[in-house]
Amino acid sequence: FDSMTTDEWNAARRLLPQLGALFEPLLTRRSRPAAAGSRIDLRALLRASARHGGDIVDLPRQRRRTRPAPLVALVDISGSMSRYSRMFLHFLHALTTGAHAADVRVQSFVFGTRLSHITRPLRRKDPDQAVAEVVRVVDDWSGGTRIAQALALFNRVWARRVLAGSPTVLLVTDGLEHDDLPRLAAEAAHLARSCRRLIWLNPLLRYERFQPRARGVRTLLPHVDEFLPVHNIDSLESLARVLAGRGAPSRRTREDTTWN
Repeated sequence: FDSMTTDEWNAARRLLPQLGALFEPLLTRRSRPAAAGSRIDLRALLRASARHGGDIVDLPRQRRRTRPAPLVALVDISGSMSRYSRMFLHFLHALTTGAHAADVRVQSFVFGTRLSHITRPLRRKDPDQAVAEVVRVVDDWSGGTRIAQALALFNRVWARRVLAGSPTVLLVTDGLEHDDLPRLAAEAAHLARSCRRLIWLNPLLRYERFQPRARGVRTLLPHVDEFLPVHNIDSLESLARVLAGRGAPSRRTREDTTWN
């Protein structure tokens, strides 16, 4: 994204809505009738038996219902992330307003020196107007960043409101935090415990020889489930596959203490 020409930038934005509705289906406790279901529907069986004088004519079956996994995005809008964040907001807009929007729950936040809830502005129909509205309503676009402070505010004020239903959380940042690293570790650990999956998207992974030398990066890494790049359309397509539950293994997982 950082080296795109204007024509490439516009072409990329037009491509984003075509990535499709790729949300991992989660099993619920409720069931629905199904011709090839794995369980017998006892209620339907008893009703059918009563209509036929106690005889069992058929064995109605059911299977558990599924629902799309909720999604929460926390996007760094500091100066080093501004170009990537603007494109990623177009990606979030496509998820929020697409044909599948009525069936999924997407909550979006941006942070620099403060945390801002931007789900409502992103619901505008036109993507350019939606992103422009986000840039207008936040006060710290392309400024500094305080990751630990933003995560602390999210955990304290928003977590109970938006983390119900086992959501996937996308943390979009380069991780270049230099202050209050113990607090960053504590808040990242709290966030990881509160969600089903914490996916860190970092544009620095575009470098093949990237190593987690920055202290902020090393502090965050133990608490994320997956560590993925976010710097071009291919990386967004890979993210869409991961969200659908059929992506390739991540470069780094929470259970893996080594760097590949």
